[in-house]
Amino acid sequence: MEVIPVLRAAVVRYVTTKEAAQRNRELIEDVLLELAARDPGGVQYQVLMFGDGVGFMHVVAFDGAADPFAECVAYREFHRELSRRLATPPVVTHAALIGSYHGRSHGAAVGFDRSSPPYDRGEENK
Repeated sequence: MEVIPVLRAAVVRYVTTKEAAQRNRELIEDVLLELAARDPGGVQYQVLMFGDGVGFMHVVAFDGAADPFAECVAYREFHRELSRRLATPPVVTHAALIGSYHGRSHGAAVGFDRSSPPYDRGEENK
């Protein structure tokens, strides 16, 4: 039996204002793109947008060796005016990762589902 090291994890849930939801999503995508480009290692990071288009959930698990967001400029930009985009305060829950399954097709460093509304970053990005 393979022993999987216990990763520290956190789940952050919040709701943005309707007016700020699209900008919030764009800032999240910027963080994901920068992480993919830098590949700091030791981190698993997923962000979900709820069906209402304004609720978000970030799930991060990391090995604790280093802060994977420490050098991430986009992460700092995401947090810079976060409080102005929020309709409710974030709820942070700390956890330990038990395990995960990614399937055989998992391999992309970063991916976006731009078919789920709301999404419109302009014609140049379609």
